[in-house]
Amino acid sequence: MARVLVVEDDEAVRDFVCRVLSMHGHSLLTAHDGAEAVEQMNAHHFDLLISDIAMPVMDGISLALKVRASRPHVPIILMTGYANERQRAHNLSLLIEGLLSKPFTMDQLLAEVGNALKVSRARKAEMEAASAPIAAQSSDSQDGISSSESKSSSD
Repeated sequence: MARVLVVEDDEAVRDFVCRVLSMHGHSLLTAHDGAEAVEQMNAHHFDLLISDIAMPVMDGISLALKVRASRPHVPIILMTGYANERQRAHNLSLLIEGLLSKPFTMDQLLAEVGNALKVSRARKAEMEAASAPIAAQSSDSQDGISSSESKSSSD
C-alpha cells in the first residue's frame, strides 16, 4: 500500500486518520504542522500527503504549494473544518486531488485516499509513457552514431 504523510495539529483528528489508514495497510509519517512536514518531506519518501489547512507555523495550502513544486507526482488531500478555508481549497482544484470537510467519516477518508492514489498511478503511467519515446529516440541516435563510427573505422 501507500506511504502517507499525515499533517494535522489536532491530535484526535491525526490519530483517527492514522488509525483508519494503518488498518487498511498504509504506512504512515506524521507531523503536527507544515514546518515539521517539510522536514519529513526532506528526509523521507511518501506517496500521498493528507494535511489540515489551518495549522500554526505553516498552513496546509502553503505546504501543498511546496510539495507540488518539489514533488509534482505526489497527490494531495486537504482537510478543514472552516468554511472560508474550504473556499480557499476549492480555488486550488488544480493543485489538490481531494478536500475533506471535518468532521468526516472513515468511508469518506478511504474514498478520498483511494481516488487520490488512483489519480497518482494514472499520472505516473502518463509520465512514463511520455518519456518512453524520448528514451527510445536517444537509444536509436546512439546506435546510429555507433554504426557510422564502426563503418568509418573499417574503411
